[in-house]
Amino acid sequence: MATATDTIATVTPPAPRAAQPIMTHKQIMLVVYGLMSGMFLSSLAQTVFGTAIRTIGDDLHGLDQQAWVTTAFLITSTIAVPIYGKLSDIFGRRPLFILGIVVFILGSTLSAFSTSMMMLAAFRAFQGIGAGALMALPLAIMGDILAPRERAKYQGYFFAVFGIATVIGPLVGGLFAGAKEILWIDGWRWTFLINIPLGLFALFMVITFLHLPKVGKHKGPRIDWWGAAAVIVALVPLLIVVEQGRAWGWGSAGAIACYVIGGLGLVAFIVIEALMKDDAIIPLKLFRSGTFSMATVLGILVGFAMFGAMMTIPLYMQIVVGMNPTESGLSMLPLIVGLMLASLASGQITARTGKYRIFPVLGTLFTAVGFFSLTLIRYETPLWQIFAGMFVLGLGLGQLMQPLTLASQNSVDPHEMGVASSAATFFRQIGGTLGTAVMLSVLFSLLPANILHATADKANLTAALDTALDPVQAGKAGNAAIMKQQWSPIVGPLTKNIQEQLDKGVAEGDVKAKEAADSAVTAAVTQAVDQAVAAGQLPAAAAPAVIAQKAAEATPAAEATAHQQVLKAVAEKAHASVQGDRVAVDWADHDQRTYWVDQIVPTLQDEIQKKADDASGSSPVAVNDTSFLTGADATLSKPFMIGFIQGLVTLYWVGLGVILLAFVLTWFFKVPPLRARSALQEQADKAGLTETGTIRTHSA
Repeated sequence: MATATDTIATVTPPAPRAAQPIMTHKQIMLVVYGLMSGMFLSSLAQTVFGTAIRTIGDDLHGLDQQAWVTTAFLITSTIAVPIYGKLSDIFGRRPLFILGIVVFILGSTLSAFSTSMMMLAAFRAFQGIGAGALMALPLAIMGDILAPRERAKYQGYFFAVFGIATVIGPLVGGLFAGAKEILWIDGWRWTFLINIPLGLFALFMVITFLHLPKVGKHKGPRIDWWGAAAVIVALVPLLIVVEQGRAWGWGSAGAIACYVIGGLGLVAFIVIEALMKDDAIIPLKLFRSGTFSMATVLGILVGFAMFGAMMTIPLYMQIVVGMNPTESGLSMLPLIVGLMLASLASGQITARTGKYRIFPVLGTLFTAVGFFSLTLIRYETPLWQIFAGMFVLGLGLGQLMQPLTLASQNSVDPHEMGVASSAATFFRQIGGTLGTAVMLSVLFSLLPANILHATADKANLTAALDTALDPVQAGKAGNAAIMKQQWSPIVGPLTKNIQEQLDKGVAEGDVKAKEAADSAVTAAVTQAVDQAVAAGQLPAAAAPAVIAQKAAEATPAAEATAHQQVLKAVAEKAHASVQGDRVAVDWADHDQRTYWVDQIVPTLQDEIQKKADDASGSSPVAVNDTSFLTGADATLSKPFMIGFIQGLVTLYWVGLGVILLAFVLTWFFKVPPLRARSALQEQADKAGLTETGTIRTHSA
């Protein structure tokens, strides 16, 4: 019986024939336009926000709370992905895609008027609910309307949009972040306000062009609300602890509470999904497929490596190379270009041959080579070498994204396209979250000790101390911040200690010199008086008084002369200068400064090295704010830079290990053959003709 939503078209074919295509090329292109507008909104919003986050944190006086803003969005968007995927299988892709855009626009509007970082975190969490649809549904819709071998024909449009957003995002974000006000509104607030016109345009495009036919049986849906609640309970505490664990301490009470709650939520989620069977958000039967399970594992590993690299490379560009946020965003172009070229090439080859088994193998191999090239980064490494490594890394990642999604989609029934696509995105996002959290935690955990080890290096320490002790160099405006942050706490006590030693040397010399001067004066006066007594010029009884009087008169001059001699002697021995009535090092004098730097370095090396080797030792440098590096002399910032680079290299070795594991697994990855028809076409063909010779379809 036809339902109220069914539109019955009677077709009486004279003979059995091939099924009529459910969508024409023109209809497909209109849908693609709608999807591209939503993708552009999501991609541009992320790149613009990422460029402006430091300015936002400074303006809202909460840069140390930046992680909550990022985590809030990440949690809600990640959790929303599988929920959107399942609900779209039930209610259709179009209404949920529209809902996602509307929520995203509202979240952007609220975020623009935040007055604190915690308020911004709350509104970004709301925005993330909408972003989940923009991440989950485009892949599902493309899987619906296009046969796997046809997707390469349309893939270029999406990568063009992604590339444009990647290029102009940092420019727009840098423009907004750098402007104090635009139309009487703080410049950074426009990083959210710009989403309103873009979102409305995307909404218009989707409402106008995104029309998908729906086929198949229609029954009362059973929505897995308990599963949705369980996935929230499982993921929220776990995502919070991977983001905040470094600050809290991985064994702290808060972290342990998150482990326990997350573990209980995970167990509850598995039980609920098993009970819900086909109606589950992520049906457990999907994992009975070796292909789907392996694609999921590979997706987690690839997401781990990809997001970790994409988060740390811009940090390198800003901190070590000295790029501003806009330039660091644009510096990602080699990776993006490599990713786009590899994706397009692999897509075209897949479209023409129907073979895609080789791409996960080659993709992980290229990615491993890219990560290995990044492990070779040193302080003197030229930028072109880093760009080359990024390009190779992009070539590898570009061969992994589409084939893994194709494998997941082709391993399930057509009516499960939404849940399979969203599950692939979901697990890749989980891998990315873990990659970002683990890699950044490793980086900032190693950074203090790395900086101390680099500072203890004789060449680095000698050059840095020579600059820090030079009043001309230390007094430059560009060095003021790094001197205050890093070197003044070191050279201040050193110069004070040296001056105290010089003062002590002069004082000790004065005591001896005074005694010697007094004795010499007394001896000389006594001799002269004795001669006068012997000559009868002075009565013997008056001699003591005369000696005392004459000695008292001559002593000050003698002591003054002795003091000057002491000053000269101490200054000469200590490679210092006589300045008034004291000896002091003239730190502006190159020879004196060089002598004392050579004297200081061995002792200071031992002290710094001991602190670096001490597990409880901490760097004198705060690692939560690197603005003091801006404009600093290279000799002063080099120890920090080297320590940071060493942390990154360790990080890239971790990424290389993860990708090599994925490379090994790809050799056991069995991929199903690609479908010759789209998911919607298969469902329509499966529905076939009714008893009256009709094809049952309805528009959603």
